[in-house]
Amino acid sequence: MGNERLISQDQVYTVSQLTRLIRLEIENSFPFVWVEGEISNLRIPSSGHYYFTLKDENAQLRAVMFRANANRINSEIKKTNLLPKFELQDGLKVVCGGRITVYEKNGDYQLVVEKLEPRGKGALQLAFEQLKARLEAEGLFDPKHKKKLPLLPKKIGLVTSPTGAAIRDILRIIERRFNRLQIIIYPTLVQGEEAAQNIAEGLNYFKDRDDIDVVIVGRGGGSIEDLWAFNEEVVARAIFNCMKTKPVISAVGHEIDFTIADFVADIRASTPSAAAELVVSREEEFRDKIANLLTRLVQFEKYFIDGQKSKVTLLGQERILQSLKFQLLTLTQRVDELDSRTWKALQNRKENMAEYKNQTRYFLQQLSHLMQLKIKDLNFSWSRLAASLENLSPLSIIKKGYTICWKAGLLLPVKKVTEVEPGEEVLVSFYRGELSCQVKKVDPKVKIESKFIKESQ
Repeated sequence: MGNERLISQDQVYTVSQLTRLIRLEIENSFPFVWVEGEISNLRIPSSGHYYFTLKDENAQLRAVMFRANANRINSEIKKTNLLPKFELQDGLKVVCGGRITVYEKNGDYQLVVEKLEPRGKGALQLAFEQLKARLEAEGLFDPKHKKKLPLLPKKIGLVTSPTGAAIRDILRIIERRFNRLQIIIYPTLVQGEEAAQNIAEGLNYFKDRDDIDVVIVGRGGGSIEDLWAFNEEVVARAIFNCMKTKPVISAVGHEIDFTIADFVADIRASTPSAAAELVVSREEEFRDKIANLLTRLVQFEKYFIDGQKSKVTLLGQERILQSLKFQLLTLTQRVDELDSRTWKALQNRKENMAEYKNQTRYFLQQLSHLMQLKIKDLNFSWSRLAASLENLSPLSIIKKGYTICWKAGLLLPVKKVTEVEPGEEVLVSFYRGELSCQVKKVDPKVKIESKFIKESQ
């Protein structure tokens, strides 16, 4: 027993006692510290607490952020008028402020987090990138959802502040370019805690209106904090839902500013003024297109009529048709008259276009229809006249076996038997070939019907 050590009961601690003493010592030594590290092993059970590990290259530290602290941090952020709803995730570098304590049940020391900020990137930028990545993964930015702007919008829905610079710029440009375009304004807040919900309500309002052709949502320039309402998820989803019924233009800030709304919308305009120009420019392009089509139609009509005139001229040059010269001239005059009337009608329609800007689509359809009818009518007239000429042509008659008798040397057709005398020379034309003959006898009493009767007997 001489080698046994005597142990005083005052020096013996239970595990719980020793752990509690260590916890008190640590808490007194580190009442509040800031710790920088990378999050790993993040867990968020149904209790709402956050459990994770902070680590660097050489060590790691357990950490917990209780639900009450997490709610308080979010409340403090809102009080500063910032809404960076970024999400904690593995791999995120953060700076945590809190107290060091010991979790007695496991004997592990840990950091109880009371403050937390992202490291390297600001909270707003981090929230922007996280939401952008999540919505992109869901397909909200997919080009297959994008719509083209209407060719000729009649009514525009505008979601913006009624007192900001954006609405003044849009109204000024539309007034200058096309003052009869109707604009329906849904006044909203464009910054602050309630702005995102206001903007979403405006988009939902226009989504259900059938008379709205296109929606513009936006505001003028500002800091990332001023523009943050357009980075909220509720606005992004409202834009996506509105796009199911009509195209949406996002016009937020200046050219260098990008928001989540820009990525979701059908078209991103660099400024509110650019959004107005995008809509109204379609009206100008449409009018130019109509003018070009009208010019092409006039040229086609002219080429068609010139072609028909050339055909008539070629027919008139045939020797056998010289006797029909007067009829051809009459027909040519008629074609010129039709040409003049058509040209005049087309010119009158072109001069009156300014009075029918708001009916251009209907005008184009009517004009095309009238041109088709006019061309069809000219084709029918030409076919009828050509058929008439064909029936009147002596070539068509002698081709069937008949002949034409001419007075020799005069090239005048003999229409009556009394126009020639016995002994007089005549020229008889067949379809192919001619006969030079001398009249032996002239009998005006003989009828061709009696000749046919005798032949048949």
